Amino acid sequence: MNEQRGVIFDLDGVIVDTAKFHFLAWRKLANDLGFDITLEQNEQLKGVSRIHSLEQILNWGGKSISKEEFDRLMITKNEDYLSRISGMSEKDLLPGVKKVLDYLTENNIPYSLGSASKNARPILKSLNIYDRFEAIVDGNDVSKAKPDPEVFLIASEKLKIKPENCVVFEDSVAGVEAAKRANMLSIGIGQEDVLREADHIFADFTQIELEFIEKIVTN
Repeated sequence: MNEQRGVIFDLDGVIVDTAKFHFLAWRKLANDLGFDITLEQNEQLKGVSRIHSLEQILNWGGKSISKEEFDRLMITKNEDYLSRISGMSEKDLLPGVKKVLDYLTENNIPYSLGSASKNARPILKSLNIYDRFEAIVDGNDVSKAKPDPEVFLIASEKLKIKPENCVVFEDSVAGVEAAKRANMLSIGIGQEDVLREADHIFADFTQIELEFIEKIVTN
């Protein structure tokens, strides 16, 4: 481990907006089971693994199903989600993200992905930024969901940078908590009243000046 600073990005809602596709896919699943879910409920699923998301949705709907049906629904939801995100490209990067990635790349600041998504790799390839990441940690690499800090600690290890020298960009309450439990600086992307536990909060990357990025990765 060295003393250099490193950056860890969540994916959904930070680099790209796939949350809307998750919501539509989860909502269709719930509707097929005879109930509905709201956008407010969907906020609670951000940063949460597919397994735990389905468990939560079934709990909301008061549904009890077999393991076989549970596994089938997970596959069905993922196929629906993948069909919705097919065709994404670099133009789907959220505003301001590319500016920050370019700055980090040009200044040799290593960065990793730290996401619960098991589809992170194909999404990054579609966005044409896959090769820019020093390391990628996604839902295929972890056994514990956020707010457990496992995903960020693995990313820190892969970057060979101490956790306390890592900066995390997150849009979920669970992700911010995971970053804090990992002893990392947390930058919340989203609503201030939702992400109030984050060390710094911005509505989106267009509000972030490069001077701020320079400060947090060099200080």
